[in-house]
Formats: sequence, C-alpha cells, structure tokens
Amino acid sequence: MFLNYLLHAQWVSLIVVVIAGLLIGLEVKAHSISKNLTKEIGSVRTFSFIALIGYIFASISMNLFIVGYVAIVMHLLLFYNSKLKATKSGIIIFLLSTLVYSFGMIVIKFNIWFLLTIFVAVVFISNINKRLEHFYTIFDEKEIEIFAKLLLLSGVVLPLLPHQQISELVPVSYFKIWLAVVVVSLFSYIGYILKKYIFNDKGYLIAGILGGIYSSTATTIVLAKKASSGSTPYLFASSIVVATALMYLRLLGITYAFNFDIAQILLLPFVGLTLLTLLATLFLYKKSKKNTLNPNIANEDKNPLELSTAFLFAFLFIVMAVLTHFVLSKYGNIGLNILSFIVGFTDIDPFVLSILSSKFSVTAENAATAILIATGSNNILKALYAYIFSKNSAGKVSALTLSILGFLTIAIGFLPHS
Repeated sequence: MFLNYLLHAQWVSLIVVVIAGLLIGLEVKAHSISKNLTKEIGSVRTFSFIALIGYIFASISMNLFIVGYVAIVMHLLLFYNSKLKATKSGIIIFLLSTLVYSFGMIVIKFNIWFLLTIFVAVVFISNINKRLEHFYTIFDEKEIEIFAKLLLLSGVVLPLLPHQQISELVPVSYFKIWLAVVVVSLFSYIGYILKKYIFNDKGYLIAGILGGIYSSTATTIVLAKKASSGSTPYLFASSIVVATALMYLRLLGITYAFNFDIAQILLLPFVGLTLLTLLATLFLYKKSKKNTLNPNIANEDKNPLELSTAFLFAFLFIVMAVLTHFVLSKYGNIGLNILSFIVGFTDIDPFVLSILSSKFSVTAENAATAILIATGSNNILKALYAYIFSKNSAGKVSALTLSILGFLTIAIGFLPHS
C-alpha cells in the first residue's frame, strides 16, 4: 500500500523527471566531448531545467504546456540557425530537448514506468551510432526494399487470401500456400541476416551453424567448395555436419508452426538426431586445428526474401501438394514413402510444408514418417555434394557422417511412432 502511494506521489514523479533530464544532459555532454563540440545548447543543468519546466507547466494546464513548448521550439530554431551558419546541421540535440520537455506530461498522462522505458530507449538509441556507422559500410540497401515487399505481401495480402481448399486436385488453400512462403522465408532470413551482418567473419563453424538455419544444402555446397583448397579437413567437415544439426531444429520449428500433432511425433526423433549430429560435430572439431581464416561466405548466399524466390517456392508448394495427393490416392502410404525419398534429393521444404498444410487422407504418424524419410534422403544428397565438391578428406569425412545420419533418419522414420 505504501509502495503504491509512493510511486504515485507528485514529489516522486518530480524527482524522477528531473533526474531523467539530468541523465540525458550527461549523455549529451559526453557526446559533445567525444565529438569535440564546443557550441551546444547550455550545460547538463539545462536539460534538468527543461524537464522541470515541462512537468510544472503540464501540471498546471495543457495550454501553458503548449506555450512552453512553442517557446522552447523558437529558442531551438534560433540556435539551429546559428548552427547552419557554422555549416552544422545535426538535429539530435533539438530532438532530445523537446523529448525531455515532454517527460512531465508523460508521467502525468501515463506513469513513471512508461517514462523510464522511454528513457532507456533514448539512451540505447544514443549509443548505437558507432555500430550503425559500421553497419552502413556493409549493408546492402536493396534488402530494405525486398523486406518491405514481403511485409506488404504478408501483412496486407495474406489476410485477404481465402481459406477454402483450392480444389480436390490441390488440397490446400491460397492462405496456407502463402503462409508457408512467409514462415519458411522468415526462418531463412533470420539465418541469412545473422550470417551476413553479425557473424560474417567468426569462423567456419559459426558459418555452418547459421547456414543450417538459412539452408543446410547451400551451406554444404559452399563449405565443400572451400574445403577443396583448405588444409584443415576436420574443421570443414565439422562445419558441414553442424549445418545439418541446425536443419533438424529448423524443420522441427516449422512443423510446430503448422501442425502440432505431427510436431509432437517428430520432437523426440529430431531432438535425438540433433544431439547425435552435434556430438559428431564436436568430435570432428576437436580433431581439427584452430582455424585462423575468415570464411566470409554470407555474401555468396541469395537473399531468401527476394520475390522471385518466394513465388518459386509457392509454385513448388502447389506442385508438391498435387503430386502428393496423386501418389496417396493411387499408391497409398507406400507410394508416399517412395515419393518422400525421391523428394529428398531436391528442396524438401515445399514437400514438408505441403504435408503439414494440405488436407491429405494421411495419419499424423504416416506424415511424420514421410518427413523423416525426406530429411534422411536429403542428408544423403548433401553427402554426395560434400564428396563431389571438395574431392579431399574433408569431403570423405563429411560424406560418411552425413550418409550415416541420412540412413539412420530414414530407419527412424520406419519405426513405430507412439
């Protein structure tokens, strides 16, 4: 009771507002010193007084608060005019000044916690400038446009798409098709962004981990090509294998997003296979020498949010849905298992999503079996890629490990699922 009274007391709000203004002033002062700026607005105390005036005026009346705001803006305009004459055009100080003036109104209209949240946001934004300057040097501005297009298609178009099944031949709705595109693209995009902008030069093993989120097949090919000229075969092998470990987790996450019952069946097999793959990775990594090279493979990856990629995925999704429906109607579960094995030698995401999203006459257990078989044959495909593109001991070790994982995954698929 006393704490509740304390947090709503006017004098507590006043102290918090003034201290917040003081701390913002200290932040501005530190920025001025680091940039060798000698001509700025007032001192540290100035921001405390601005916060105090704003709180008092907001407490008295809205009209007085507006008059005070206009007065501060006029003062800032005069100061900005002098900055322009000195060939300086930065407006951060002016934005912070008006923001500090609003602290009093924020406390009165909302609460202290909301003000503290805004204060933390201000400090955070003020201190990311150096990181942003580095980011600007490596950022491809085209990706903003690409990401905006997908947001438009997912945030605007997706809710408008019908939920009804397209036809008996295509047992899935337009909504489910595009939802699959969005979910898979976002999973891939997270790995792509992490690998390209955050962990670009952190070593081959990190590249393998993040590449597994993006595309384990593409990562296997890129690393196998680099391994062909490398002197650390076990390092490359561990990096290739760990991409498959992340593939298991990625597929499990996608499965949970679309079909909880199938995901529950796949949980134990995929987690077990992930742990086994990680153990193989650790064994291979310990046998390798310490890596001193930077992989820099992220720039070779294609942005997964490109619209051409999205539409191609949607087309493959429909093709897989039609093909799966035909195979099930003609050949039953045996035909589905054979199709799963064949599909594993292509991109398995459209097939897996068609199984999860379409209205097939197949049990959750049989669907889980099909996904495991496709995943296993995809591991065999990656084993072939690793061997063909590296042509050395790194490829042989990777191929052997991935082949074992592939056949083991297929065998687990045929086990009874409870």
